[in-house]
This record gives sequence, C-alpha cells and structure tokens, in this order.
Amino acid sequence: MIDFLENDLKQLEKMGITQKKVLKQIETFIDGIPFTRLERAAVVGDGILRYTEEESQNIVKAFEKSTASLVLLKFVPASGAASRMFKALFNFLEAFNPGKETLEEYLERTGDKDIRMFAENLERFPFYQNVLSIVEEKFSDSGRAMAHFIHKMLDPSGLNYDFYPKGILPFHHYDSHVATAFEEHLMEASDYASTGGKAQLHFTISPQHETLFKETYAAIQKRVEKKTGTRFTVDYSFQKPSTDTIAVTPENQLFRQADGSLLFRPGGHGALIENLNEQEADLIFIKNIDNVAVPEIAKQSGASKKLLAGVLLSIQERAFRYAAILEDSGITGEQLAEIKEFLIGELNVRFSENYSSFSLAEQLDILKDKINRPIRVCGMVRNEGEPGGGPYWVRDPRNHVSLQIVESAQANLGDDTQKSIFNDATHFNPVDLVCGIRNHRGEKYNLLNFVDSDQGFISHKTKDGKPLKALELPGLWNGAMAYWNTIFVEVPQLTFNPVKTVNDLLKPAHQGRSK
Repeated sequence: MIDFLENDLKQLEKMGITQKKVLKQIETFIDGIPFTRLERAAVVGDGILRYTEEESQNIVKAFEKSTASLVLLKFVPASGAASRMFKALFNFLEAFNPGKETLEEYLERTGDKDIRMFAENLERFPFYQNVLSIVEEKFSDSGRAMAHFIHKMLDPSGLNYDFYPKGILPFHHYDSHVATAFEEHLMEASDYASTGGKAQLHFTISPQHETLFKETYAAIQKRVEKKTGTRFTVDYSFQKPSTDTIAVTPENQLFRQADGSLLFRPGGHGALIENLNEQEADLIFIKNIDNVAVPEIAKQSGASKKLLAGVLLSIQERAFRYAAILEDSGITGEQLAEIKEFLIGELNVRFSENYSSFSLAEQLDILKDKINRPIRVCGMVRNEGEPGGGPYWVRDPRNHVSLQIVESAQANLGDDTQKSIFNDATHFNPVDLVCGIRNHRGEKYNLLNFVDSDQGFISHKTKDGKPLKALELPGLWNGAMAYWNTIFVEVPQLTFNPVKTVNDLLKPAHQGRSK
C-alpha cells in the first residue's frame, strides 16, 4: 500500500505527474518487465533491404526532386553531458602520483592504454590549442604537466569541459577554425535536410546547457550560413519533468531523499517521444549529437540519409493511396487482398493466422489499423562489434509479430535459444532514422498512441549510498516506436562515427585540417 503525504502531492502537481502514473510505475517495479521474445534476427532478404549502387542513386535523385514540396526537419537528441567521454582522464587524475612517478612509470605500472594513446596523440585533439593557451606553465610531456593539462581542460577553474554538453565540445580541427558537433549537424542539414535554401533543426538539450548552445549558435551562424548558402532555423526543447520516473527502494517502497521528498529520475531517451510529438514536418531525420564526421565522410553519409528518405517517400506514397482506397465504400475484396500484400511486402506487417476467417468488414478494419500508422525507415549497419540495438522479428504477448530494434537488456540472454537468436544479428542500429508522421490527409499522428509502455528497463542504482530501483521509459527507437510501421535498410559503415570516449576523436572520421 502506497500512501502519499501532502508534500508528495504538491511535488507531483508541480512536476505534472499524476498519482495514477506513479502507482502504475510502482506496479511495473513489482511485476517486472518481461523480456522481448525474439523470433529471429532480421537479415538482408528477411527484414533488411539492400539496394544496388544504381538503385540507390535513382532513389536519391527521386528524393532530391521531391524536396521542394516537403517540410524537412532534423531532430537531434543532444542532452547528453560529456563527462562519460572523459572517464579515462578522470581515472588518471585519481591514480597518478606526480610526486612519486613519471608518466612513463605510471603507464608501465597500470598498463593504461587509454592514457598512452591520449598522451602520444595530444596535439591531434581539436581542443589542444584551447587548453594549451590557459596552461600556466610551459607544457612538457611529463606526468605532472599532463595532469595539469587535463585538470585545466576539465575543471571549472579552466575550460570546464566536464560540464559541457557533448554537442558544444570541440570535435574537429580545421585550418580556419575548430568545429563542434553542433556545428557539424548544421553543415549536414544543409546537405540532406534543407529545402529552398532553408533548413530546420531541433535539438533536445538540458536546461543548464541552453545558454551554451545559444551562444555557440550566435558565434557560428553567419559563417555557417555563408559557407552552406543555407538559412537555418534552430530551436530547442527540454526533457519534460512529467516524463521523470519514480525511484523505489529494493522493497518497492517510495524512495525518499534526505529532505523527505520523493526521488524522481530522468526517464531516458524514450521520454523524447513527447518532444518529437510536438514537431511539425513531412519528414524528420533523427541522428544522435555525437555521430558526425569531417566533410569528406559526412558527404558520403549524407547520401545514405537521402536514400532512407527516398525509400520512405516511395513507400509512403503507395501507403497513402491505399489508405484513401480503404475509405471508399465501394472497395472490393480484390483490393483488400492487394492492400494486404502491400502491407506484408513493403511495410513488413504480419497478420494473424485466422485473418482469412474474418468477415470483409473485420478485414477492412484491420487493414485500416495497420496502414494508418507513422512510418520509420531505419538505417542498419553491418555489425563489426560495436554496441547498439539490433534488428529482429519479435512476437509480443498478444502473439503479434513485427520488426523491432532490440537492445541486449531487453533480450533473455539467459535462455540459450534467445541468446542464439540475439547473436544471429548481422546488423545494428546506429540511431539513423527518417520518420513520416503524417497520414494520407496530411494530419499529424499522435505519436504517443504508438508507444509500447511495457518495453522499458529496470535498473539498480544508488543515491546517497542507499540502493534503489530506477525505471527507464521505452527507448525512443525501441518501445516508443513499437507500433510504427518499420522498414530496415542497409547503410554503409561510414555513417556510424560516434564519439563515446575522448580518444574516438582520433579516428579518421574526426580528423580534418581543411574546410
């Protein structure tokens, strides 16, 4: 039995969270979240489309011809802080003893490969000159100097990069300037998400970083617009407090902080479905903030974005035509069969075995339900060991089969059969999506109607030394889009260039000297 105090109710009201919602979340903690039931991995020829070079070029050309009549938007989840990037540097500051050892002695003692790579390539990092300009003594390659360099780079007394959002950190060094990931997203948008010399971008950010983003944009806007010949409209939103989730004790009781208030935690990127739901566009490109590249690679990556968009437009055009036919009172059984085959062959929809036993009226209702959904086309990269959600055919508790992006935490890897299926995946999702969120009448879907709320995650954390259980909402491209119509398309490996650690900035995709 959960009893809310008067102050609890005030806290809930302020956050825009209902008692019913909290009780539902506590019920989830008690019941647990069932594993996703994998049927088989989606592979090329069975759930993943692969196009020849000629086919791809034709699809891209068709998309480019269509853009003049479309409203395009680039949606970038960008609230992540950069602190995880610098984990190895913080570990060094904690473990290195400047009074007793040299840098080389530290490296020999610890075998710290991350710091060795960082130290040996220091001048190749885009922030090198920025940090060097505030180092208070002549820099050398000694351990003491390295610790001072890192301290000035991360600490509030220096550049305070530990506070920065990942999107505002220096990512790429060019002859004329240093570019952030934020700037590179503007450059990309001018290539594949612009119409009539205009591009719209929406970034989801943390409130404490809003000033940094706006100041950065003010500083680069004229230069980027001149370089690209594109006028940008950039706006921002925050993850809503109402999407935070309640934390509970290991015994599923309300977790209270030292002041007696309830502890709520951010619901994860799945909460951003509400931010996405507020956008108005014909096509929305979704890509993470840290997945950018220097121009020569970004240009090739941009072609794959146009491919995904072209696939979406082509299939959506036919879906819209069939959706209109389904509203015609004179529709025939032959047309119903044709639409069913389209749903199976093009939109990967699967029907129950007893579909044929239903009346024509019942079949009509089912087809209307299946075709009137938002569509997502997801890029899939060959899996070469990188972490990320994989493409699978799954069966839900109602026995419905569909294409889904599944994370390892969702799969029952303790079951040999499920583990084998999970390991059969040949591709993974690099968060590379193009979304169609309107129906055939041009009306925007309410995306919240297509979320599978049972696809979240329960994790175990601590707060002030006390254990707790936390709930993460269904991921934006997992459960939050579970009931969308889904298409997977193979895209090149070069489209995936994330910066998860500081040393990732040394990879070829992030090393540029001219622009």
